[in-house]
Amino acid sequence: MPVSLVLEQLLNGLQFGLMLFLLSAGLTLVLGMMDVVNLAQGSLYMLGAYFAATLAAATGSFWAGLVGAVLATALVALLLEASVLRRVYGADHLTQVLATFALILVFNEAVRALWGPQALLLSVPPELARPVTLLPGLSYSAYRLTVIGAGALLAVGMFLFIHRTRVGMWVRAGASNRRMAQAMGVPIRRVFTGVFVTGAALSAVAGALLGPIFAVQVGMGEDVLILAFVAIVIGGIGSVKGSLVGSLLVGVVDTAGRAFLPSAFGLLFAPEVASNLGPTVASVLIYLLMAVVLFVRPRGLFPVHG
Repeated sequence: MPVSLVLEQLLNGLQFGLMLFLLSAGLTLVLGMMDVVNLAQGSLYMLGAYFAATLAAATGSFWAGLVGAVLATALVALLLEASVLRRVYGADHLTQVLATFALILVFNEAVRALWGPQALLLSVPPELARPVTLLPGLSYSAYRLTVIGAGALLAVGMFLFIHRTRVGMWVRAGASNRRMAQAMGVPIRRVFTGVFVTGAALSAVAGALLGPIFAVQVGMGEDVLILAFVAIVIGGIGSVKGSLVGSLLVGVVDTAGRAFLPSAFGLLFAPEVASNLGPTVASVLIYLLMAVVLFVRPRGLFPVHG
């Protein structure tokens, strides 16, 4: 197997893992701080992609579409938190799951009504629609490298915000022990609103950046939401560091499995069987990884101690 192919797939896994982190970071903080299971996070990712595609087509600029999508999705998240999520604070998880699952259905039907059932086109910016030579024999998409760079910068920024600012200290305190933090004067409700809106904005960034790579279509958030939950369980609920590590592990395992397992199975089975079996086993590997991590560390790799 060519080394260039292995490196290319590792870069693809890194890119997907970083985008998955943008979705899972807000998800893990909401679950860790307020004990709220928010299944609608994937719908915010979908909205970000749709807003980006619409605004990019209207303005002729991918970057204007990206900025507009982040602002529009953040506004939707603010209204969503004030109108729906505040009503399920303190409720049992079943109530939260039912309420946020209903939001998935509402968002999917709203998107279908506004944009139609067909997928939207979100093109790569012209200046990035070219390969870049990284090593002899290894060329890689300039756009995908930009996505990796943007994801890495946002991950570093998120880490610095959580660990180097006063508000970040409040977030960590709330994730560790919400009641104690509230008793010490931390404005938990305002912090949670800020965390939720920030998480939605990061999800919109992921949706907009992955839009040119994956299809912008109704229901695109559901599959990635499942992977985001797997990532935060592996990393430890409430831990931003754990969310990053878990997302990278899931991204690399999923991408490498889908790329290499079909050819590996092709040595043992007929081509038709190998092409179907490879992606299926690749999907199973993610959950097997989660099971192994939970067996060794039941609270995840980097649990938040409360």
